[in-house]
Amino acid sequence: MEISGTNFKLEEYLRYASPAEAPVIEYVVGDVERAAGLTVRSLAEATGTSVSTIMRLVHKLGYKGYRDFQQALIYDLAVRRRSARASMGDVGRGDSTRSVIHKLSSRTVHALDATAVALDVSAVDRAAYLVGHAKNVVLFGMGASQIVAEDLGLKLLRANIPCTCNADWHAQLLAAKNIGPDDVAVAFSYSGETREVVECARRCKEAGAPVISVTAAVSGHGLLPYTDVALCVAASEHGLRSGAMASRIAQLHVVDILFTVVALRDYDAASQRFAGNYHHKALGET
Repeated sequence: MEISGTNFKLEEYLRYASPAEAPVIEYVVGDVERAAGLTVRSLAEATGTSVSTIMRLVHKLGYKGYRDFQQALIYDLAVRRRSARASMGDVGRGDSTRSVIHKLSSRTVHALDATAVALDVSAVDRAAYLVGHAKNVVLFGMGASQIVAEDLGLKLLRANIPCTCNADWHAQLLAAKNIGPDDVAVAFSYSGETREVVECARRCKEAGAPVISVTAAVSGHGLLPYTDVALCVAASEHGLRSGAMASRIAQLHVVDILFTVVALRDYDAASQRFAGNYHHKALGET
């Protein structure tokens, strides 16, 4: 099943939900269209739970209130209907090249749509402020997520924002040990459970540095306990998952959004830096 923003959060949180919360999640995920039209009291009656249980769940998922949650469900439905026009199935044995192009392109579009739903505007603004005012931005990631970290590192260098990005795990750990409270850490982990990244985030948190995480995790486990600002990625990964395809694209999209917001805070200065950095003299030219 394809998972859009709010549905994705519910699916991920279900593993950690209390016995009272689980029926609410199962009901909403099972029939989003019906659930989106219910009042909080009607949803409580339909699921045999209480209004207070639903409100606690809504807040745990990062929504300001039930109305905010309900609006997100309605937006999800619009995204789902648009995505339903294209086949979203996994790549399978015997698929033609045309089918592969179609399916992967559709999945990427869906991942970007769902991430747009999942991202919290206030979290993006807070992360942009931290990055823009940091003495040094230290980036952490392993595997495909490390490639995304490198992408942000290059963008920050173009904007003349000091940053540290190492591919080697031991170098990342050293950077985490040496980070200061005036620095900021950005940790990339789609699952939120990557052991090396979690360890680096823990070290950064202990050192007093704020930690921004780019992750699909919505539970209070793994990376999130050490996170000050979470930038949510939404991309269902299953089937043929070579190179974490959809999640990598979604993380890159979050990086583009974060960097653009950082640059817009000082538009004129950023424009001048970008112009200067992109107009290099040819090698050997005097």
